[in-house]
Amino acid sequence: MPYTLTQTAADLSAYAIIVNPKDNVAVVKNETSEGLVVTLPDQKTVQLKQAVPPGHRFATREIPAGQFVRQYDQPIGTSLGIEAGEWITHENMSNDVPVVRNLPDDLYTPAPDYIDISERKTFMGFRRPDGRVGTRNFVLIVPTSMCSSHEAQQISMMAEFLHYKREKYPNVDGVVAIPHNKGCGCQDGSSLDIMLRTLANYADHPNVGGVILIDLGCEKTNLAKVEKYLLKREIAFDKPVAKIGIQEIGGTQAAIERGLKIVQEMLPQVNESAREEVSASELILGVKCGSSDGFSGISANPALGKTADLLVRSGGTVLITEVPEFCGAEHIVANRAKDAETGRAIYRMIDWYKDYASKFGGVLNNNPSPGNIAGGLLNITIKSLGAMSKAGTTRVEGVCEYAEAPKNKGLNLMQGPGYDQESTPGLVAAGATVVVFTTGNGTTIGNAIAPVIKLASNNRVFEKMNRDIDVSAGNIIEGTETIDEVGERLFGHVLKVSSGEILARAEENKHREFQFWAEQTVTL
Repeated sequence: MPYTLTQTAADLSAYAIIVNPKDNVAVVKNETSEGLVVTLPDQKTVQLKQAVPPGHRFATREIPAGQFVRQYDQPIGTSLGIEAGEWITHENMSNDVPVVRNLPDDLYTPAPDYIDISERKTFMGFRRPDGRVGTRNFVLIVPTSMCSSHEAQQISMMAEFLHYKREKYPNVDGVVAIPHNKGCGCQDGSSLDIMLRTLANYADHPNVGGVILIDLGCEKTNLAKVEKYLLKREIAFDKPVAKIGIQEIGGTQAAIERGLKIVQEMLPQVNESAREEVSASELILGVKCGSSDGFSGISANPALGKTADLLVRSGGTVLITEVPEFCGAEHIVANRAKDAETGRAIYRMIDWYKDYASKFGGVLNNNPSPGNIAGGLLNITIKSLGAMSKAGTTRVEGVCEYAEAPKNKGLNLMQGPGYDQESTPGLVAAGATVVVFTTGNGTTIGNAIAPVIKLASNNRVFEKMNRDIDVSAGNIIEGTETIDEVGERLFGHVLKVSSGEILARAEENKHREFQFWAEQTVTL
């Protein structure tokens, strides 16, 4: 209804959030109507020109053309002429924002304020012979190419039905496979190296207690190749392992029968591993987001950032990827690097990805999906500023390639795409033993060997998808919990899942997605 002089102004907090006092926009959290009048923190009032949907923004004051639209006290676009109370859209805001990449040569970010060892939280994990600690204990079937993926999947599914019983093998979490569509007729070079590194790192992952490698026999990525890649690593491969060649053994049925027999023999060995109390410093946490909305960067992502900070301060490791979603916020994260060289490495990582995307005709400004945009993430800058908050506030210790283990504990950035089905397995291949995945619209993806915990940005999607989503950060939006409170609650949930006290929802639903990102060298 149109605004009249007799209409009473409502408190802004009932309808929207100003993320930073220096912002000139507010993010809507509850349904609004045209003509709604709200009282701002400075006691001024603003009248909405249109009904602005949840997750989107309206201007809290006039933003003349050419001035920056600001959220998180950062430019998120340039005004084309915006009145107070006007809905921020692509029609009145361009995506132009400054990214100043200056790094001082003497850049130094101090180490985190570590929690005293005696006060650090613990969890129940599987200590491996090489000293690493897993959160799960799987028998894993690894096909070396798509030519053996069918057999690998059949072995795992039939073994769980016929031979694996939790009551009989209480220390084993299941028999899983990682079928994929790569290998064999692939090019030599980086694509092949990435594939072999990913498969080898899954086989040698601390969440895996026993491995069966299976090939067809004539493919380029055969058993010998994968074994060679495993053996050239610095870490000793010390766990039960078996090999099956489909052609050698006599075909599909013979391979499946042999695989089932091996699983039977391997399960008692894998079951000999038992959980023991270990420090939270042994955890490697992968942080991810997917199907984000306008609340993700306000609630779920910063709450996960608080959890990440607690883990880093406990001596643990955090891995963040999705390099396209660093763009627009790269100057902020680069200036959080421990030193100038690490900051420059962050820029090199992002520039490599931009060049890579351009070879396929892609530009990173097109990154927000239709679902993101509908939820209020109008451009890559808004998305990136919110996405990077998953990494918390501690300094960046280093960068690593896709599916490559970081060299340092603490916060590390991993090269990789934003595509969930490739970036999540990349985090696990790089060593993540547990993943927290934030979502605004709802997502269901899991992983073959690592628990994937879902954190909702709002209570609506959490209630609607409560059999897929583990925890909600929606109370931050509602104003009944703080970011710190949700982050601490989430940290406790991560420790319970890592201990095997409870399963992640994705595990309950048997989500075991696996694929990897095999970047290609393209000449146009």
